[in-house]
Amino acid sequence: MPNLRPRHRTTIMAGVLALALGTTALTVLPGAAQTTPEAPAIALPRAVGPDFADIAARVGPSVVRVLATERVTQARAPAPAPEAGPGSPMDEMLRRFGGRQGPQQREEQAPRRGGQGSGFIIHADGYIVTNAHVVGTNAEVRVELADGREMPARVVGRDAATDIALLKVEAGSPLPALAFGDSDRTRVGEWVMAMGNPFGLGGSVTAGIVSARGRQIGAGPYDDFIQTDAPINPGNSGGPLFNMAGEVVGVNTAIYSPSGGNIGIGFAVPSKMVTHIVGQLREHGRVERGWLGVSLQPMDRDLAQAMQAGEERGALVSGVEANGPAAKAGIQAGDVITAIEGRRIQSPRDLATGVAEARPGRPVTVTLLRAGQSMERRVEIGTNPANRDGGKPADEATRPALGLGLAPRREGGVSIARVEPGSVAAERGLRPGDVILRVGDRETAQPGDVVEAVNAARNAGRPSIALQIERDQARSFIALPLRAA
Repeated sequence: MPNLRPRHRTTIMAGVLALALGTTALTVLPGAAQTTPEAPAIALPRAVGPDFADIAARVGPSVVRVLATERVTQARAPAPAPEAGPGSPMDEMLRRFGGRQGPQQREEQAPRRGGQGSGFIIHADGYIVTNAHVVGTNAEVRVELADGREMPARVVGRDAATDIALLKVEAGSPLPALAFGDSDRTRVGEWVMAMGNPFGLGGSVTAGIVSARGRQIGAGPYDDFIQTDAPINPGNSGGPLFNMAGEVVGVNTAIYSPSGGNIGIGFAVPSKMVTHIVGQLREHGRVERGWLGVSLQPMDRDLAQAMQAGEERGALVSGVEANGPAAKAGIQAGDVITAIEGRRIQSPRDLATGVAEARPGRPVTVTLLRAGQSMERRVEIGTNPANRDGGKPADEATRPALGLGLAPRREGGVSIARVEPGSVAAERGLRPGDVILRVGDRETAQPGDVVEAVNAARNAGRPSIALQIERDQARSFIALPLRAA
């Protein structure tokens, strides 16, 4: 090959390139489409994991959106005096301790959106399960079906202790219903799917696994939650948690989140508890729980040795209510209850759940240890004081006015076990763990004392009531408005 000078080589290469470009241009006929070689198809491997599409398509029509609106009495006054204006010391005091009250105030009815959440149909006749905190109290409830129809719903009953409510709609035709699965057979690590209405966006599907079972999060005496990492957000409350068979194994109820959004820790009420509660709500409109009349505390190693219990299990009786079922059966403070009707008791929660599920008036066998000796006592289960007041739980009787769940306390006063989200009590800063020492001019020893004082103030037409609260060994008074029951 002849030796080409650089200049000549450049000229020749430019000519070759021009010829190539020209040749390509000449091969395109007028009106003909230009084609390019297709890249070889690459088959991507299918992701490993379950496919929820078929389950979602099958159960989706049974998941609904729940809207709750309530009208509340609001006090409206003329413009405040300059010394009580926004940001002033007086304004801060009024905000913290009860708001402005005066003869010039007048009441008006104002609408308030109580909230929105999720629910699911459990019977073709129109029975729907949701959370009690979604529907609130004294609210107008509406349900939006998956097909877009919206209709009013009647609250058949609600149980604040487990946060379960039962609704009824009249759709005019049978509705697609879901079936409950056995939550006792749900295993940690098992795939689950959540459906609901997060942030009001409408029907959404998320998936994850069961992270834990039997979780206690301080929501009440019957805590027994399924923990899941399936994304659950505000608005998912009341929606179903499904297993891979499309059965409801839980009702999504709460999340743990410092930010208010999903961080992978959600909680669902297990279906075994839900079916029991729903059955009673449908039959009675309320839940009738048994009562033993004892206060309990968990066992630890030191207590087990001191009580000659041998094992760190059981429920230690720390107090017995006079004339209660346990007292009548001879159960004493210091006894360690290890079983009820043959069902082993590992903790006070186990005993509380077992007694609550027993019908009042039913005799049960309680196994206990006393000074290291095992013995049995036959106890006739009593009626829980929370079932009194016309079938309305005692803590429920205060909820329309205050939004509080209450529990007795040995040291005096009444403990706040639960504060209803969005309630007057929550707005005024009350917290679970606070102790109510006095309501009005009445000292409190039992939840019923709070109920009676609130009802008396309401019947007398008083617009608010003062509560003396103890928190972190500091005491203060808080004035709470009384809403009509």
